[in-house]
Amino acid sequence: MRPLISTSRPFSISFSVPALFMMFLLAGVAMSSDVRKIENFGKNWRFLLQDVTGAQKSKFDDSQWRVLNVPHDWSIEGEFSKDNPSTPGGGALPGGIGWYRKSFEVPTSDKGKLVFIEFDGVYRNSEVWINGHYLGKRPYGYSSFRYELTPFLNYGMDKNILAVRVDNSQQPNSRWYSGSGIYRNVWLVTTEKVAVDHWGTFVTTPEVSGQEAKITIVTRVRNASSRKQPIQLKSVIFNKDKVEVGTTTSPCVVPSDSSCEVAQEIGVKNPSLWSVDHPILYTALSTVVSGKQVVDEYETTFGIRSFEFDVEKGFILNGERIKINGVCDHHDLGCLGAAVNTRAIERQLEILKSMGVNGIRTSHNPPAPELLNLCDKMGFIVLDEAFDMWKKKKTDFDYALDWDQWHKRDLQDMVLRDRNHPSVFIWSIGNEVLEQWDTKDSSGIIIARELSSIVKSLDLTRPITSACNSPIPENPIIRSGALDLVGYNYRHNKYPDFPKTFPGQKFLATETVSALATRGHYDMPSDTIRRWPKRWDLPFNEGNPDNTCSSYDNCSAPWGSTQEETWKIV
Repeated sequence: MRPLISTSRPFSISFSVPALFMMFLLAGVAMSSDVRKIENFGKNWRFLLQDVTGAQKSKFDDSQWRVLNVPHDWSIEGEFSKDNPSTPGGGALPGGIGWYRKSFEVPTSDKGKLVFIEFDGVYRNSEVWINGHYLGKRPYGYSSFRYELTPFLNYGMDKNILAVRVDNSQQPNSRWYSGSGIYRNVWLVTTEKVAVDHWGTFVTTPEVSGQEAKITIVTRVRNASSRKQPIQLKSVIFNKDKVEVGTTTSPCVVPSDSSCEVAQEIGVKNPSLWSVDHPILYTALSTVVSGKQVVDEYETTFGIRSFEFDVEKGFILNGERIKINGVCDHHDLGCLGAAVNTRAIERQLEILKSMGVNGIRTSHNPPAPELLNLCDKMGFIVLDEAFDMWKKKKTDFDYALDWDQWHKRDLQDMVLRDRNHPSVFIWSIGNEVLEQWDTKDSSGIIIARELSSIVKSLDLTRPITSACNSPIPENPIIRSGALDLVGYNYRHNKYPDFPKTFPGQKFLATETVSALATRGHYDMPSDTIRRWPKRWDLPFNEGNPDNTCSSYDNCSAPWGSTQEETWKIV
């Protein structure tokens, strides 16, 4: 990817308001192989929506618990009520505490290997045990994470018990419907002691033309054995037809209980470029050889493309100007709840694509891997967002409580997991965070610079933004200099003044419109109304008594605008 280019005039790219949404599998995960096994670990869990003592113990009696498959969202199964602590803003559905337990066997042939459990996401405050041994806790419900099981496993016919406690009882903790439970996929991964590390590859395309592309692959190989291991790392690139188009091999000596990074370059002649209309994917196969034995095979899907955000011309993909027509999509699947369903996500994307949408903002959290894989395959430009709040809370029990201890790890994990996706073009470090409002408080400057430095330590190929609903020069986040793109949430009337407000900078319309409509209901301009266009704002008696809103595109949320209002300015 080319570096950002700064010139003297602004451009605008528009992402529209939230709809409903979700996700797909980890980028950079090896597929079926004799040396690396990945098993879908979703079937035959036992579940109880209740907090019980001792459920982490192997011999705990769970015979009366409900048997189900994950992904699973227990909240969508509950009763809607305005009195639920989640509040109507959080879906008006119940939270609570739930336990999941799963019994499984590990073959004796896996002795001497490493075994990991990988969770794509658990909402929220998950704690995990294997055979009664505590593995850890992850508060953020949108992060993917893993634990090593190896030291605590039984082999052969002896059963293993994996127990997960999920605590979504302290509410409200979200400003939208979150769901509850192990709502994303779970994987059991088995490798040799010398293998590509977790999210261990980073593929970039620093030089791209129609004649040749230079592919850079940085691979982290981990050695869990007690002695150093000389290895050969062979990387092979395959095109969409599974034909080999480039290869290279590099040596490395991996210290005991440590890792080494191997940087490689491969040239690809006459590359097929990834674009929104032709999302062509390549695969890098990393093979680790120790002695004469293949000890690991690891696949990374990627796309070859160049892009830049230009002050005068806007977004340029593979040398062509592209207008990003985006939507901000929350992770749930509407009446299906928050549990990941790949076909349901794909159907949403198909409908959006048919409308002319080519961009997705993951409002306001790391998405499920399924979503990004589908965006790679279907041709969407993704703004990958990390947080809805920083240290200052928006609801009583939200992520602000966990910020100090967890924000660095959660942001690092998002970037490491998602940085090989060709669909991901922009990182967002926050949405309408409250640190933007106090212009005399330096905490917003400090946090923005810290988050930006974390992202750039892991990926220099994509710009960073933050969605601001106070897009003024005095905004501490903008003033920090940490943003490559100034994110505007709404404030469409301020677009024309951007060159004077932020000379030489670039901006992105990160959230726009919030137009509203009720099917079959129409208010004419001649109808008696207080203000035109009519605003849906019942506390000020500007909405209709029956809560309807006109379908003539003359109704919007108090903070937003209609489609026509916004697009006339764009």
